[in-house]
Amino acid sequence: MPSSSDSSTPRGEAWVWFSGLGLIIGLGMVVGLLALVLMNGATVFWAPPVPVAQVDDGRVLIGQLAQRRIRAGSPADQPRYERQYQVGLRELNGNSYLWVDEARIKGETFPADVLGLERVENGPAFVRPQSLRKSDGKVILVADPAFEAAFQAEVAAAAAVREKLIEINRHRIGDVNAAMDKARVALRRAEDLKLTDDIAALQKEIAGLDGRFAALQDEGKKVVAGGAVASLVSQDAAGREVVVPLTQVIRAWFPNRLDTWGRVKLFASRLGEFIFDEPREANTEGGLMPAIFGTLVMTVFMSLLVTPFGVITAIYLREYAQQGAVLRIVRISVNNLAGVPSIVFGVFGLGFFVYVLGGSIDQLFFADQLKYNNNTPVFGTGGLLWCSLTLALMTLPVVIVATEEALAAVPRGMREASLATGASKWQTIRDILLPASAPGILTGVILAMARGAGEVAPLMLVGVVKLAPTLPFDGSAPFLHMDRKFMHLGFHVYDLGFQSPDSDAARPMVFATTLLLIVLVVCLNLGAIWIRNRLRARFKGASF
Repeated sequence: MPSSSDSSTPRGEAWVWFSGLGLIIGLGMVVGLLALVLMNGATVFWAPPVPVAQVDDGRVLIGQLAQRRIRAGSPADQPRYERQYQVGLRELNGNSYLWVDEARIKGETFPADVLGLERVENGPAFVRPQSLRKSDGKVILVADPAFEAAFQAEVAAAAAVREKLIEINRHRIGDVNAAMDKARVALRRAEDLKLTDDIAALQKEIAGLDGRFAALQDEGKKVVAGGAVASLVSQDAAGREVVVPLTQVIRAWFPNRLDTWGRVKLFASRLGEFIFDEPREANTEGGLMPAIFGTLVMTVFMSLLVTPFGVITAIYLREYAQQGAVLRIVRISVNNLAGVPSIVFGVFGLGFFVYVLGGSIDQLFFADQLKYNNNTPVFGTGGLLWCSLTLALMTLPVVIVATEEALAAVPRGMREASLATGASKWQTIRDILLPASAPGILTGVILAMARGAGEVAPLMLVGVVKLAPTLPFDGSAPFLHMDRKFMHLGFHVYDLGFQSPDSDAARPMVFATTLLLIVLVVCLNLGAIWIRNRLRARFKGASF
């Protein structure tokens, strides 16, 4: 009788095939998810041709096709479709999107005079231009060959005016307001303590700040009065006259005249705006620079906090703690802590970090701010520091477990050889164990960064906001303001998906923001992986 080892089919081969099938399915799901996000997110930046559609009830629509779907209630054997057009002009139409039964569309044309406008307010507009009223009063008709060049020049001039106003109102006036708040707090303190000399000096300083504020307001009015005041006279699909001030126009293009290279350049322009500009229109348009910066700073700072505490804890548990029941309970607790819902960490962060720790810091170092500024907290409210600490606490078990496994993987002979040469236990840990286990430690840090960067629930309680007026980093000392609230890409996705007043306009931005968050996390992880590989090559003699 032949033995089982002589069988033609190796034992376990079926499970190898099942494992390979599982891997293929998993990779397919990941690739499918990324493809779905990429395809839907790219619609934010790509400019397709814009049709003029005639409906059988006499209506005429101008708008780009947003999506096409099977009409609800249509029979399965003969499905009816409907199209969603982004018609823009929200102030006139009441909604930027319109659904139309495909069977009722008599025809579509793509006239070359259709103009697309991205505006500061009320979303996009698709119109047919009639004339340009220049800032010098001259009127140029659309039939004039100089119309398009003059129009783009006026759009650029209006953009320069808008940038000047933003620089004056948001930055320079913002700096004056911040200085005025500090001076008023100091004045109330001086009045309370009856410091006569300080009162006079602070009153003089406040008067000077009031003068600067008034001067900046006058400067802003002069910029508006002396800047571009051109406007575009156009018609919508219904023939109604639409006058658009060019100070409201961010970008203008003729979608049915663009060739492939023109669409690529427009794509690149929109992508640059998306990455480097600030959001507008309830976050459904514009850029995401504040959210990108906030996510990056928080993730890096969280990693800098969790790594030393996780490594120190793992070293104690592996190298110093006495083996026994207590240590087993501690390890079980650490492992179970990794499964606690993230919102629980958010509640803890709000209660301990914000109210207890932040409130104590305010009482010790910012008592004047509390007493003389309507009890306004500095660190006793949500901020970047408390978000980083909360996520560091949440990801701490991941780093502890990974570090313990890395320390355990270092060959015992390396420890014994170091101790035999007269090195102390700490010297052995510092010079032998930590360098040899660094790749494994960085693996834990990578996992912690990946989880922390995508968390939203705890951040909603301890510092993230829908729209932050200022970045956590600026030119005033101490430059990085850990007490400020900030924007986060994960919360931005939640806000767009569930809190946006215009869900149709927000849907493409949800996919684009999700893709950006994935790219950011991948870039952070690739940086950590590169460092890990360098360390692994340096200590390749060790067994990991």
